[in-house]
Amino acid sequence: MKMLFVVQRYGEQIAGGSEQCCRLFAERMSTLGHEVSVATSCAKNYTDWANEFPPGLERINGVDVHRFPVDRKRNGERFSNVDSSVVWGGFPTPLATQELWVDEMGPRTIDLPKWVTEQADTFDIAIFFTYLYYPTIRGLPAAAGRLPTLFQPTAHVEPHITVPLFDRLFRLPDGFGFLTTEEAQMVNKRFGHRAVEEIIGVGTDLNQTGNESRFREKHGLGDAPFLLYVGRVDPGKGSLEAFDYFVTYKRRNPSPLKLVIVGDPVMNLPSHPDVIGTGFVPEQEKLDAIAACTIFLQPSYFESFSMALTEAWALRRPVLVQGRCDVLSGQAKRSNGALIYNGFAEFEAALDLFFEDKHLATSLGANGHAYVEKNYEWQSLASRYELLLERVVDAFPRRNS
Repeated sequence: MKMLFVVQRYGEQIAGGSEQCCRLFAERMSTLGHEVSVATSCAKNYTDWANEFPPGLERINGVDVHRFPVDRKRNGERFSNVDSSVVWGGFPTPLATQELWVDEMGPRTIDLPKWVTEQADTFDIAIFFTYLYYPTIRGLPAAAGRLPTLFQPTAHVEPHITVPLFDRLFRLPDGFGFLTTEEAQMVNKRFGHRAVEEIIGVGTDLNQTGNESRFREKHGLGDAPFLLYVGRVDPGKGSLEAFDYFVTYKRRNPSPLKLVIVGDPVMNLPSHPDVIGTGFVPEQEKLDAIAACTIFLQPSYFESFSMALTEAWALRRPVLVQGRCDVLSGQAKRSNGALIYNGFAEFEAALDLFFEDKHLATSLGANGHAYVEKNYEWQSLASRYELLLERVVDAFPRRNS
């Protein structure tokens, strides 16, 4: 099958969840013998969408990547003004203002949807990742009706999904690939649709390993216990609250416990001797960090899946998750592989329980591993994904006759 994936950014250096998800599916389909292409922007940084990759064709791990230049960088002040009106204003805004919001949000690549329209008859299916950005909002309408389309919205409960222009977008695709039960329920309740759908998730490589001693030695951790946060260091990811909780916990409970933060920060890290920031690290060093951690922390309010969570479970690590995120708490309950906190009191109680019960961490890690093995092992998941794509292709003539 000839497949086209569309996503806002693409590359091994890109750490965003939906972008990484897209890359994993594209590369997996390529290894299974499909002809895979990607249409994306030349941007690397999501804060301003500056063109950092050269335009044109690049081949990455067996995938043909077509990059299109961003027409203009995001102007933070201009975007903030229109975002405040459309998303946070509390009242309906005209469609023209919503369309302006899409352009300002970016990455605005006007050549990408044009190319999708021109090349539609050269692909068997087009797959669009994440609902929020310009390439999908403009690209999916350009493809719909011209070839079978699968939408993997990576959606979760957040104010942005209430913008009215999404009502039409979510009615366009021939199929949906959801990451979790919570995402499927939320999308079906809000939008409704008569398309093919499947809860797929994202595959996890259970054969990956991490070197605990190598990470501890590199970062001078010795034998100290530590919490690990992996991901974008952003207030929207619950980072600020989690870091405040850690500092408060340390003040109330003096101990050798440390917090290690792996990821590019868009906010200042706490100035505390037991907070260690590594910045962005290569994939193997990330796995080393997960293998070495005492507890894996996932504090995000907004997640549609959390690949970091399943990676931690794949390496049998116990997890502490944010209870205000339906997806995280749902995954924790289904797996019995994590403790859940709502507010500081439960955060503190959970950490105390981890350190008092020496068998708890081992039990949670084992439960999480079994859950990932059953639901997210790549070989079986990829087979289900291929069947979903075939169903979408089969449904296309009926939906567009």
